[in-house]
This record gives sequence, C-alpha cells and structure tokens, in this order.
Amino acid sequence: MNEAQPAVVCERRGPVALLTLNRPEALNSFDAALRTQLAAALQRVATDAEVRVVVLTGAGRAFSAGADLKAMSAGKADSGEVRRQLDNEYGAGIRAIIEMGKPVIAAVEGLVAGIGCAFVLASDLVVMADDAYFALPFHNIALVPDGGINWLLERQIGARRAFEFAVDCTRVAAARCFELGLANRVVAKGTAVETALQWAAKLAQRAPLALMHSKRLLREAGGVDFAHSYQNEVAAQSQCIDSQDFREGVAAFLEKREPRFTGR
Repeated sequence: MNEAQPAVVCERRGPVALLTLNRPEALNSFDAALRTQLAAALQRVATDAEVRVVVLTGAGRAFSAGADLKAMSAGKADSGEVRRQLDNEYGAGIRAIIEMGKPVIAAVEGLVAGIGCAFVLASDLVVMADDAYFALPFHNIALVPDGGINWLLERQIGARRAFEFAVDCTRVAAARCFELGLANRVVAKGTAVETALQWAAKLAQRAPLALMHSKRLLREAGGVDFAHSYQNEVAAQSQCIDSQDFREGVAAFLEKREPRFTGR
C-alpha cells in the first residue's frame, strides 16, 4: 500500500458511514496501522450525531485475512505485545462496534479469517457474497481464537459448533454461515457492499433512539432472566414514548405518509 493511503477509508453516504479496510495487497490483514486506524474510525462514527448506520467492509478480494503474520514475525510478537494489541487496539475497535448505539453492517466479499472474524461476529448484521467464506485458522499456528470470538461465536451458534470451527480450522462457506445464522443475507459476488449500503440507507430512516434501544436490549437479553429483560424493555419504551420521533411516527401513520425521524 502506498504510504499516502490510509489503512482505513472513511466515506459518508448521507447518514451512512462506510468504513473500508484498505490493505488489499495484503488481503486486509491487520498491521499496526490498520488496527489503530480502524479503532479510531469506529470510535469516531460512534459519536458522530449525523451518522445513523455504519457499513464495514474490506477493499479488494477479501474482507480480512486476519492478523498480518509477516508483520508479527518481523517485529515483536511476545505475550506482552500481543496482550497490548488485543486490549488496546483490536479490543477498542470491537468494543466500539458492540457498544455504539447504531447498527453496524458487515459486508463480506471473499475471505474473512482470524481476528477479522471478530469484527464480523461483533457486527449487528452481516451480508456475505455467495463465494465468501469464514475461517478460524488459529490452531494451525498453535493459538486460540481471540478478539472475543469464543464468546461471540458460542452465543451465535452454540458451544459444540463453535468448538468444531475452532479446532477444525476449515472454511465455512457463505451458504453454511447463512444456515447457522452467522449471516443475514447471501448475495451475488461483488454486490455485498451495495446490498449493505441499501440496507443501511433504509435503517437510517428509522428512529435512532428505537434503533439504539433495540440493539442494546437484544445484546443484553442473553445475560439476564426474563423479568430483568422485561423491565429493561419497559424502561426503554418509556424513553421512546417521550420522544418527538414517537409523536412523528404516530402522526405519519394517521396521515398515511412516511415518517421523518430526527433523533429527538
């Protein structure tokens, strides 16, 4: 990659932010620049009031091939450095996806492997090209899946299948990802980003407060009992009903027109 080019390209499509991993010559494998720039970009869009939905993708033939092993072998790869990267760089980006009050859609073309899978699993929605595939090759180099993959994958497909993915290190095709619930939509090769952007544009027309609470409620639901989940819904609904967007939504329904939500 030309040194003048950023490791992450940030574009605005109205209320949608498109973040593109931009190391296509290295299949968007994560080096220091990509780790830090992606975390910063995700944190930035999370707090940008004009951004309502985020699309995350990779340039070229892959979403991401995972960590850049060439960069690791050429530099420091001791346990202290890896811990720092996971805590402060990868972790910052993955937490930003999970914690932001906005939907994040991952658009996957080609390969997504290793730590790249963590960013896809952390996303709220996933669009995969029909020739795309998911791979966890950690055990091939005597490592365990990291970046929150164990927690994310177990919640999404269960411990037994997650363990199989982790230890077999085989490719999981897009069609199988769809069957397992790891992908929401499978589309023709080369159309994942456009499909994700169209979906994001529709979601961006929804009421931001309701979107934020829906994301939070569903992410929290698996960790609490029914009574707590129910009360969390009551608290969220109380906030939504007090919003201008609720009044606008009711007025639009009665007037038989599309609502114009403002986030207030």
